Amino acid sequence: MKSSLAVFTLGLAAVTPAAAMGQSQSDDAVSSDQQADEIEFSADSIDYDFENDFVTAEGNVVLNRDGYELRADQVVWNRKTGAVVAEGNIKSVSPDGDVAYGDRIELTDSLRDGAVDNLLLVLEDGSRLAARRSERFVDGSLALHNAAYTACAVTTEDGCPKNPSWQIKAVKVIYDPVKKRVKYQGARIEIFGLPVIPLPGLSHPVSDENRSGVLVPDIQFDSVNGVGVTVPYYFSIAPNQDATVTAQIFTDVAPLLSGTFRSLDQKGAFQITGYATYGSRIAAGASEVSPDAEEDFRGYFSTSGRFVLDDNWTISQSARIVSDRTFLRRYDISDDDSLRSTINVERTSNSSYFSLAGWAFQTLRVDDPQSSVPVALPVMDYRKRLNDPILGGRLEIQANSLAIGRGEGQDTQRAFGSVRWDMRKLTDWGQEITLTGFARGDVYHSDDNLLNETAIYRGDGGWQTRAIASVAIDVKWPFIGEAFGGTQTITPRFQIVATPGLANNSLPNEDSRSVDLDDSNLFALNRFPGYDRYEDNVRATYGAEWELNRPNLQVNMIVGQSYRLENNNNIVPEGTGLSDRFSDIVGRTNVRFKDIVKFTHRYRLDKDNLAVRRNEIDATVGSKSTYAQIGYLRLNRNISSDLEDLRDREEVRVGGRYQIDQYWSVFGSAIVDLTDRSEDPLSVADGYDPVRHRLGVAYDDGCLSMGVTWRYDYEDTGDATRGSTFLFRLALRNLGV
Repeated sequence: MKSSLAVFTLGLAAVTPAAAMGQSQSDDAVSSDQQADEIEFSADSIDYDFENDFVTAEGNVVLNRDGYELRADQVVWNRKTGAVVAEGNIKSVSPDGDVAYGDRIELTDSLRDGAVDNLLLVLEDGSRLAARRSERFVDGSLALHNAAYTACAVTTEDGCPKNPSWQIKAVKVIYDPVKKRVKYQGARIEIFGLPVIPLPGLSHPVSDENRSGVLVPDIQFDSVNGVGVTVPYYFSIAPNQDATVTAQIFTDVAPLLSGTFRSLDQKGAFQITGYATYGSRIAAGASEVSPDAEEDFRGYFSTSGRFVLDDNWTISQSARIVSDRTFLRRYDISDDDSLRSTINVERTSNSSYFSLAGWAFQTLRVDDPQSSVPVALPVMDYRKRLNDPILGGRLEIQANSLAIGRGEGQDTQRAFGSVRWDMRKLTDWGQEITLTGFARGDVYHSDDNLLNETAIYRGDGGWQTRAIASVAIDVKWPFIGEAFGGTQTITPRFQIVATPGLANNSLPNEDSRSVDLDDSNLFALNRFPGYDRYEDNVRATYGAEWELNRPNLQVNMIVGQSYRLENNNNIVPEGTGLSDRFSDIVGRTNVRFKDIVKFTHRYRLDKDNLAVRRNEIDATVGSKSTYAQIGYLRLNRNISSDLEDLRDREEVRVGGRYQIDQYWSVFGSAIVDLTDRSEDPLSVADGYDPVRHRLGVAYDDGCLSMGVTWRYDYEDTGDATRGSTFLFRLALRNLGV
């Protein structure tokens, strides 16, 4: 049956006794206040004791009003005392989705407050609050005594009960359903049933909305700063803005303060981060802090952002500035050896691109003077692709300019305009033929050229010009067929590029220094990076690509070489693989088997004796949870040590993770410098010089994540000395602030 009954709970208002009785149609004229107070209910039976003035609803009792729902086996209303009692399998659902379970609920005659025995409250985000005894107040808040909170599952996948991996137990808990926040008195965190962390004054939100408060602290120890405790505080400023202020307290050095502000709107987003402390600062390369070490401010500032002004225009910026060269390493913020700041205005359409940018750098290298580090401003680039084909091909024009300045060093300005035409055709026999025509005109100006310590990069001072014209034909002929249980493709490739001789050495070289022949630039029109050097003469490049595709297996291989009519050693150093008529042989092999094996091998072989000049391996074996990785690089080019951009190096990188069981895993990684003086005369390594290693153990069950990591750094740079760092990490689901 269904009727109007003056019995409801958990904050619903009372009604007049007349509303409890069956009424005729004439009673529809009750006041609007009474109608607002009425609730709907259903029950298997209703009994009214006129003598004692009791109303009893029994059997699957359901009460609804204003989005609140209460279910119970029995609801009894004592009209004399005003007491309302609900018992048996109680379930109450709020409009926000919070679900409360209990054995017995007692309400006062206002029916807005009361007490609940053995309460289980399932909150909107899935977390749970349980208490032996609880009280509900007029404002809707709850006070839970001898309570526990957890965001973890309390049953297994099979529905069997289990203990949560973590929970917070407290003498008293206050839950505010309006603010969606839980506050504790006498709280402590228990992990796997063991009380480990007392948390006086703890509070945190219990919804997906951002709330201000303290985030979970981090603890670490290193041999430089001692024991450190990191305590972040999160500020929820607005739905699209937030900030985090972090205090790091150390036992051996002054505290470090940091803050981050983030903002997002319809136009774009940006963030600002800053670090600040006060302490001794010594010169990079010193072995220890000297008595006259400089006591001063130390800090770091960074910002980045991108804004979309309209459908075509965007502006982006980033800036990174640090007070000294060892601050970032000293406080384990970054291992970068230089910082870059940029600003860029871009316009993009379907057929054109424009960019106006500026670049600045701060060096963090030990022996690199800041006065010789370049500032590039402005950097302009414009490209336009014509919509209509020209002679059946696609035409693209480009204009570019660059101005580089140094405090003490060579200054360079450059501008050029170019046009490129490409036509791609497929023949009846299946060959893919690409014809290319390219023309460019350059204007350079430079001064203070003699301040450039590397003669090959200087060029001639004053004004210089260069005209470039290239034509090329590139032919691919793929053959496809069945093989090895799959499909294989063999693609021979042949290319001819012709460019009249150029006066490359009369121009400064700012952006074409790290030239090295590999599979990525083998068939490029210009195999130099950047624009300042352009490969001239006539050359033929030839090679082949083989690809095999089987279910769960893909293999791709490419190998090739080029031949020039004349040597190229006037602009390319010996050892790059491009200086002689015949180039070195370069290749690449990729292998992928399911998601278990990923293997890449790049190599360059000496054309004369097949000696390995470049050997690079990256391999991963295993699943997402258990895997091993190895990376190996050896550059054996024997180039003069005067060219810093082309120094030889040999190193190995290893890493891996082993999943012990469903939740526990161990992991580790290491970097070892294998370079010796025979490979690089300027190297301080002895052929086996560890750079860094890392070992750790982790636990993650989706609700609790924790781990311990040990890292050892083997290099000293000023006050960022070698030594051990231990990081203790703890993350609890839903417990952020």
